[in-house]
Amino acid sequence: MDQYSADLAHTTHGDTSSHPDTLNVPVHGTRPDHGFDVSPWELRWRGFDIDTIGRTEALFALSNGHIGLRGTFEEGEPVDVPGTYLNGFYELRDLPYAESGYGYPESGQTVVNVTDGKIIRLLVEDEPMDLRYGSTVEHERVLDFKTGTLKRETLWTSPTGRTVRIRSERLVSFTKRTVAAIRYEVEPVGEDMKLVLQSDLLANEPIGGPGGKSAADDPRLAAALDKPLVADLADCEDYSAVLVHHTRRSALTVAAAMDHELELPATGDTSIRADGDLARLTVAATVPQGSKIVLTKFLGYGWSARRSVPALRAQVDAALAMARETGWDALKAEQVAYLEEFWADADIEIDGDSEMQQALRFSLFHILQAGARGQSRAIPAKGLTGPGYDGHTFWDTETFVLPMLTYTVPAAAGEELRWRHGTMDKAKARAAELGASGAMFPWRSINGDECSGYWPAGTAGVHVSADIANATARYIRATGDEAFEIECGVELLVEIARFFTGLGHHDANGKFRIDGITGPDEYTAIVNNNLFTNLAAQQALRDAVASAGRHPSVARDLGVTAAETAHWTACADDMTVGYDESLGVHQQSESFTLLDRWDFDRSRGRYPLLLNYPYYDLYRKQVVKQADLVFAMYLFGQHFTAEQKLKNFDYYYPITVRDSSLSACCEAVTAAEVGYLDLAYDLMSESVFTDLHDLHSNVSSGLHIAALAGAWTDCVAGFGGMRDFGGDITFAPQLPRQLTYMSFRMTIGESRIVVAITADSATYRLMSGPTIELAHHGERFVLGDVAVRKPISQPLPRQAPAAPAGCEPYRRSL
Repeated sequence: MDQYSADLAHTTHGDTSSHPDTLNVPVHGTRPDHGFDVSPWELRWRGFDIDTIGRTEALFALSNGHIGLRGTFEEGEPVDVPGTYLNGFYELRDLPYAESGYGYPESGQTVVNVTDGKIIRLLVEDEPMDLRYGSTVEHERVLDFKTGTLKRETLWTSPTGRTVRIRSERLVSFTKRTVAAIRYEVEPVGEDMKLVLQSDLLANEPIGGPGGKSAADDPRLAAALDKPLVADLADCEDYSAVLVHHTRRSALTVAAAMDHELELPATGDTSIRADGDLARLTVAATVPQGSKIVLTKFLGYGWSARRSVPALRAQVDAALAMARETGWDALKAEQVAYLEEFWADADIEIDGDSEMQQALRFSLFHILQAGARGQSRAIPAKGLTGPGYDGHTFWDTETFVLPMLTYTVPAAAGEELRWRHGTMDKAKARAAELGASGAMFPWRSINGDECSGYWPAGTAGVHVSADIANATARYIRATGDEAFEIECGVELLVEIARFFTGLGHHDANGKFRIDGITGPDEYTAIVNNNLFTNLAAQQALRDAVASAGRHPSVARDLGVTAAETAHWTACADDMTVGYDESLGVHQQSESFTLLDRWDFDRSRGRYPLLLNYPYYDLYRKQVVKQADLVFAMYLFGQHFTAEQKLKNFDYYYPITVRDSSLSACCEAVTAAEVGYLDLAYDLMSESVFTDLHDLHSNVSSGLHIAALAGAWTDCVAGFGGMRDFGGDITFAPQLPRQLTYMSFRMTIGESRIVVAITADSATYRLMSGPTIELAHHGERFVLGDVAVRKPISQPLPRQAPAAPAGCEPYRRSL
């Protein structure tokens, strides 16, 4: 996801309104050396290259959904973006407009790089350890998907000729959400040495990597914040210290604390200080060769909009006490146990492409990190891996990320939806401000307030509310979480239904219309009857009726009447679905197929289009930024025949330029369904390798979480053919020729299943829970204690349509 269309074209608004994923570079077929060893359960990088540190900081980021630590070096430098993030912690900034207008948001929100506790500086005989100087003899870093840790080993010779071996391992705890920890060891090589360690808490650290880029140079980066944290408290004692700060405008308070365990081969000198923005433990010792100094650093983080400085200080003190009592070894053992359970429920295994296998597990691991312990917080578009998109969440969360979490880590999906429900008052106030009823959820936000200053691809993207409703209904069906439905789900669905029935209207022909909106395709803005939006709203209306019917007392408390639900049903039944009879294809939006065709030969090599052509031109032509109608055929496929899906795909794929990282995974699913398996595999590859191969040249600002979630979608919904229409779980598996085997796991209610696919058969197994009714290529069966094996017929080969010139997918099928 690279949400940066509107920022680029409308930087005077100080906003990056358009959806994630805009600064795409053309994706070509050749694959360079990407620097990683290919291994199924880890990501290993050998050697040091100053030009790659921004990229590896994001790829090696650790998070649990509450705390995020970028993969920066413990020594503090060299660094590109030092990032330490707490989910939901932000500062306000002005949104300047060249010309203001009623309903324009007045302020934006930007994620804050909070107090950095990753830093452990090393001096070797008074020479600072810095990989830019001296000689790096050996250097490797490993992100381990089974332990959830980032490991590092470096053999470094200082400019004065002294050699040390450094080993470190860090984790952000999945089981103790406020805790992170680092184990740091230094071993002299060849001689006794005087070593000094400086373990820091550092607030307001300088931002800006070796390239010296700023948001003024690259609008994909976050808005610059000049020393956003104001000091409230600094204290230290023994080996521990705490700093508490607050933000000037958002009035949020953050506390960070550190404590240490120290192993020395002999006596050493220690001191600690804390003042303002810096707390530092200093350890000085003479370490004999063959021995080592080991520092274990425990970190505790907390923030609040309400609690006092003493209360937050007490919170992080308690986190440190818990971490110390648990100890490094037990923290790591808990991490391993947590991940064993996750992989048992969520792993995807393939044979035939070892690099793809690694990339799939990398993707699943980072989705878990983004959402595991958010606990009623949003899942940002970049997770907590970087400052891109200013730390905002978009529709991507509910539409791309939550499907995976719903069927693998359902508790995490429920927590994110509880966050949405917690912003209901803001969504209702926004709807009222714009003259609408019900709840209008923001296009982009951190706390629930609208932060998009660009109307056509921001405020007009009303499908975000329907996406939230669809995710809510999917979660309720898949989990049977009645408590959530009563507490949150009914109200979410009811207020979103009220929004869409008030937004649309019945025309003279009795059809229900939704006009003046923007669908997923931001190159076709402010249109009437965008098909994706209409179908999403239709489903939201029907789900609201069903939920109100299941819980009539809750509905009555919300003022729902029988007349109102009857009106919702009528609006859904009468929903406009545009279709071009002459071409035999659906209309992406009203009269879309009557627009002039875009000249793709003219734009070859000039992508993304929004950087090279005015929106005035794009809006008037048949050119699609990202999958829109094609995506609708996956999410709402019950409304299309097989023939319609094929004809629609053949029409829209050749005019879709994929100037968004959200597009490839959607197109891959539908390509697989209509029989273009080679193309589906290429499109899946483009989604899966978006970050590992830095296909959009912006990984340094953070990972594309929705594109990573697309890896799961392409396996399960694409080649597994899984669909969930109204709670009816069906599969239509088929493998591309590049793979000989694929298996994936899902949780449906209390049933945990595994689906294993080969070229000629699929085997369904129930791992635990009650029997469950499923379907395989239309044939229904009950899955119980005995595995069920079903044959797969080979599809007829089909020649896929060509992509627009210069927009070919990331080819691995060759």
